[in-house]
Amino acid sequence: MIILKYYPEGTNKALAKKFESAVQIKEAMRSGETVEGKVLLCDREHNLHIDLGTYKGIIPYREGAIGIQEGTVRDIALISKVNKSVCFRIIGFHRLESGEKIAVLSRRAVQLECMKSFVDKLREGDIIDAKITHLESFGAFIDIGCGINSLIPIDMLSVSRISHPSQRLCEGQLIKTVLRKREENKLTFSLKELLGTWEENAALFSVGETVGGIVRSVESYGVFIELMPNLAGLAEFSEELKEGQSVSVYIKSIIPEKMKIKLAVVEAFDEMSPKTELEYFVKEKHISAWRYSPRGAAKTVETFFSP
Repeated sequence: MIILKYYPEGTNKALAKKFESAVQIKEAMRSGETVEGKVLLCDREHNLHIDLGTYKGIIPYREGAIGIQEGTVRDIALISKVNKSVCFRIIGFHRLESGEKIAVLSRRAVQLECMKSFVDKLREGDIIDAKITHLESFGAFIDIGCGINSLIPIDMLSVSRISHPSQRLCEGQLIKTVLRKREENKLTFSLKELLGTWEENAALFSVGETVGGIVRSVESYGVFIELMPNLAGLAEFSEELKEGQSVSVYIKSIIPEKMKIKLAVVEAFDEMSPKTELEYFVKEKHISAWRYSPRGAAKTVETFFSP
């Protein structure tokens, strides 16, 4: 089990500091303290400028992130940090031609320690906190600690299918996620195993209730309506419904052995539904296996994590 000590950037307020004296800055340098500050500028050489209070600080281009020196990370990884908090260590001082003395910072040093002490020790099935950094059509990029990025593929965001991660998550959101697969130089994470089994989700609803839902797919044979991120039901086809639309639905039947919920649309609304709050059903810090389908169901849906 991993105990999280390395936080996604911008989530630990205790790391955000403004120094009142040169003595405090030098002490932070001697102790190797990890500090966070907001990037004010990315200059033409892609150095990151940060206000430390008493001094100005600069993260030189080559110290901006793991992979910059090796050429495996693009410059956009630095440009995109303007107006955002980043972590760093104070590694020295430098006097500019103007005579101004600045503090030299390294984000790369913090990331290297995070990799060695935290990321490299993660096992498949470990559950950690992460922060959504940006969304693409194929998945959600997450900060798993100190600005180190990984990916949650779109099909691992939930059992209920979505056409874009923005229908489930938003940039800057803090989430829990589980390490799904470890490969050389690549970690893949998942979310759906933390959002409950079919039975756990279905237990929140009863036949005869009318509840809110979101249209996720309109097919010729019916309309799939999401009740929870890991639970959807089927209503009769209607050409008036469209993907992402909010609806109220009447629950006609719940059939565990078929993992089916039959619905009837009571009313549809013009506005698109807002993202639903994530509810986590797993409280542990590690899982070895997860079975979505009920025992005895005709179809088995499960995930096994390598030991």
